[in-house]
Amino acid sequence: MRPDEFLDEGAWLLAGFALPEAEQLVAEVEKISAAAPFRHLTVPTGGTMSVAMTNCGRVGWFSDRRGYRYTRQDPLSDRDWPAMPDLFLALARRAGEHAGYKGFDPDACLINRYEPDAKMGLHQDRDEGDLTQPIVSVSLGVPAVFLWGGKKRADKTRRFAVEHGDVVVWGGPSRLVFHGVMPLKEAEHPLTGMLRYNLTFRSAL
Repeated sequence: MRPDEFLDEGAWLLAGFALPEAEQLVAEVEKISAAAPFRHLTVPTGGTMSVAMTNCGRVGWFSDRRGYRYTRQDPLSDRDWPAMPDLFLALARRAGEHAGYKGFDPDACLINRYEPDAKMGLHQDRDEGDLTQPIVSVSLGVPAVFLWGGKKRADKTRRFAVEHGDVVVWGGPSRLVFHGVMPLKEAEHPLTGMLRYNLTFRSAL
């Protein structure tokens, strides 16, 4: 087992933390996406994200020309987002506590699906209602390179390899650090094929 990796004050990479549940997590993602299909969202500037997204939980994150926001219903179906599986919630709470954030109780899980060349530009997670709560990010499938910057977009970034089952947790002094994902390299994983899934747990309300 690889050791935990310190990223910054309040931020850790928990190597292999989700491996015991990985197969079940992917199965739950497939169930969620059957009810709320993955989609490539439009950003306020009019472009389309290369990463496909869906959500589960009491609210879900959404983007269009009107801006970034959380919604109680899936705008594509006008139905509630799928409920967050107990397995998801238990993992997020356990990872949060392991990283020093006892009592983390997420109400939203944004699920990102990366195909080869898909990426996530540098950004801050700041649409949540409670910025005292951490972000818990679970990697499944094809490995990726996670970018970790500073409090300003122009700050220097560092690169960290994230593998199947790794969990990154950040909060406190690091809660608004800019972060992103490099373009996904073409590879294959026995559980997800050429895809990478990322489960991002937040306290949104």
